Amino acid sequence: MYQALYRKWRPKTFDQVVGQEHITETLKNQVKTGRLSHAYLFIGTRGTGKTTCAKILAKAVNCEHPVDGNPCGKCPACLGIEDGSVMDVVELDAASNNGVDNVRALRDEAVFSPASVKKRVYIIDEVHMLSTSAFNALLKILEEPPEHLMFILATTELNKVPATILSRCQRHSFKRLDSGLIAGHLEYVASQEHFDLDADAAELIARLAEGGMRDALSLLDQCSAAEHITVDAVYSAMGLAGRRTTAKLLENVSSHDTAAALELFQSMWQDGKDPAAMLGELNALQRDVLITMVAPKGGGELISGGYDGGTLKGFAEKLTAAELVSRMTAVQDALASMRVSSNPKVTAELCLIGLSEPELSDGVPELRARVAKLEKTVAGGTFTISPAPSAAPEPPAEKVSLPEPPDAEELPPEPEPELLPEDDRPPFEDEPPESEADGGDIDPGEFAEFQPEDDFLDRPPAQEPAFGQGWPEIARRAEGLLPPGLRLYLSDPAALTGAIEGDSLHLSASPGLIFGLFNTQNVLLTFRQAAGDVLGRPISVTINEMSGGEPAAARNIEELKKFREVHFTGGK
Repeated sequence: MYQALYRKWRPKTFDQVVGQEHITETLKNQVKTGRLSHAYLFIGTRGTGKTTCAKILAKAVNCEHPVDGNPCGKCPACLGIEDGSVMDVVELDAASNNGVDNVRALRDEAVFSPASVKKRVYIIDEVHMLSTSAFNALLKILEEPPEHLMFILATTELNKVPATILSRCQRHSFKRLDSGLIAGHLEYVASQEHFDLDADAAELIARLAEGGMRDALSLLDQCSAAEHITVDAVYSAMGLAGRRTTAKLLENVSSHDTAAALELFQSMWQDGKDPAAMLGELNALQRDVLITMVAPKGGGELISGGYDGGTLKGFAEKLTAAELVSRMTAVQDALASMRVSSNPKVTAELCLIGLSEPELSDGVPELRARVAKLEKTVAGGTFTISPAPSAAPEPPAEKVSLPEPPDAEELPPEPEPELLPEDDRPPFEDEPPESEADGGDIDPGEFAEFQPEDDFLDRPPAQEPAFGQGWPEIARRAEGLLPPGLRLYLSDPAALTGAIEGDSLHLSASPGLIFGLFNTQNVLLTFRQAAGDVLGRPISVTINEMSGGEPAAARNIEELKKFREVHFTGGK
């Protein structure tokens, strides 16, 4: 009769247990010295050897001829415990015997001396499944156990075991097995069973077992029907061919091919694949890629093992860690929404669209991912900068040739100022300013240089010492491209000035708020575009804060009297 591999190759001694030497050596020494505890608690994930070590310990403490702490496996006690004929060694499953009545019956039986062996041993598997009253009933006998009694408790969830039980047990934690140890043991078993097992296939099975030797042997047993057990044979036997489809789905969304991603999703859905399962597998792949990126050396033990190293490395080179974190968060949110959604398929499709086109979302994780992508592009040096599009595109401007400043003698005579009729003059011009009436000393020509802002850009270049040649035309050109809030500063030399030096436009802005408004990428690109259009050649743009060497001219309210629209009434 055929026996499953995990049962056939179950260890019979402590020395045969793989990867748990920190526990088996301790138990062997206790058996040799006779310093045994009355209660043990074995903790660990499934398939790591908890129940196996419990049975070996039960045989070792009752063995008539122990060998270096191991059971001999030949005496009547070892053979009887192995085949289950010794009634003094009892194995219970707390999942199905978790009531207080079951534990009370166990407690009543435990007081009797063993009939055929040295110690009566109770192995209680999944002890965390006992009810509160059952734990209380078990506690009494653990506090004052008879000399002939031993309890071996096993659990996968330590947090569910009461502290009163933990304090009366000697605890041993079983760790997940290294995939290298599992692969080596699988190759040994395959050689003894005459299986043709590739090393790559053994490593794949070891990673899929997730640290459990029992699961690894069961997977090898599942693949043993193939004459030659290769990686492809493992994928086929375990139904993992769909994982390659998942990798293709991630390739589509990472390449921003929304149509291909939706078509592949539709194909998988028509084949009967659950939308939540598809997104779950996609997130598992993204998680493996992220582990490969953040832990390239030690992360091999952390990945699930469903994908080969080449696939994971390819995605790691294409994506950034921030993108993966954002994508995984989006998938997790979609999976949570599916639990209450009336149409999970639509939820999954929206998730795939969001993954393929991250610019559709303005969430913080998505923005972080886009910034990380830009940083990676800039670091690689393969990028181009395109000017920001204007709100109202204008036709390309013709090249402007700046005229040379005219000589002083060629300047046309200034026209005589036109005198207004006396009746049309503003009322306040018929009387002296109130400051004069109060004895103030005001020079009427003090504000002769002041002009309205509309006349600023019309002055000839020779009369613009604060601006370099070509700046007024550049300012006019940029005025139509800048946001309205920045345009008013173009006509204020105290706020912004510009100068052309060779192929560079040097901007000087007032320190503080104004400098911060103009020192942005979009604004500087706008000035570069405007300067290039005006001068007809590529221009670079720099900006700095104005120095305090030339303070802006002081102004007061009396300047407003130059304009007809302003009228003063009342006091000072």
